[in-house]
Amino acid sequence: MGEFDLIAAYFTRPVTRAALGVGDDCALLVPTPGMQLATSSDMLVEGRHFLSTVPPDRLGHKALAVNLSDLAACGARPLGFTLALALPRVDETFLAGFSRGLLALADTHGCELVGGDTTQGPLNICITVFGEVPPGQALLRSGARAGDDLYVSGTVGDARLALEAIRGTTPLTGGTFERVRRAMEQPAPRVGLGLALRGVASSAIDVSDGLLGDLGHILRRSGVGVVVEADALPRSADLAAQPLDVQRECGLAGGDDYELLFTAPPARAGAVTLAARESGVPVTRIGRIEAAPGVRLVDGRGAALPHTFGSFDHFKS
Repeated sequence: MGEFDLIAAYFTRPVTRAALGVGDDCALLVPTPGMQLATSSDMLVEGRHFLSTVPPDRLGHKALAVNLSDLAACGARPLGFTLALALPRVDETFLAGFSRGLLALADTHGCELVGGDTTQGPLNICITVFGEVPPGQALLRSGARAGDDLYVSGTVGDARLALEAIRGTTPLTGGTFERVRRAMEQPAPRVGLGLALRGVASSAIDVSDGLLGDLGHILRRSGVGVVVEADALPRSADLAAQPLDVQRECGLAGGDDYELLFTAPPARAGAVTLAARESGVPVTRIGRIEAAPGVRLVDGRGAALPHTFGSFDHFKS
């Protein structure tokens, strides 16, 4: 099977929202009149972002999910995406599973595959996603203000727990490992919540490299500090069954959660609750923004905790 046969077999579909999809030098997108275009790119490299043992359908899902999560953090509605894919060889079993997982998630969010590129090389996946958002309504990292509440969606830490099990540092039973592994390999992008938080949240980011590390981007862009209630972080029953130090490490410094971390004024607490209900995604208040710079961690009794938690860095980890 050659390059163009591969594209035709696994990645060519009719488009309904775009003016022109796969098959020409460029795709043609048609944003809703008056809307701003939101775009983001993410690359997944075998051995760095995923293991060779990941099922192909989960890999296809995650490749798009991490990009949709960026749109969610911006409050943007998905439009379409491009796929650049390097493959060591043509493996039709892999391609069938990968495209199935990829396109199933794309269909769920009405996000069309409109173009891209394929080549031979080490397994590498790069997706660029496009969305739209009304002018002035994009969720940014720079809007947090002193007094705002800090929230996170869903639960955090399971992906890091799975990684520690794979590394052999935290033994898990079969059922527990499979659940946390699925959280790592098949995250749910919170697109509906991001849309519901437009006009409600003052700032937002998705949790990809670790909660505290990603929170730091909000603090720097907004020029504020924060008190984080470490033991208020929402966690699954699987993570809650681990020792407290493991829970804190996974929740505060784990990556690959792809939950939304956001701030909102206390007066908007009711609107936050409504956004969570409308999107079907639970949210939890985990702290408060302060004027003084820096991060203060406290436990469930309000006592200070040492801040020794890091986050993922591609060139330091």
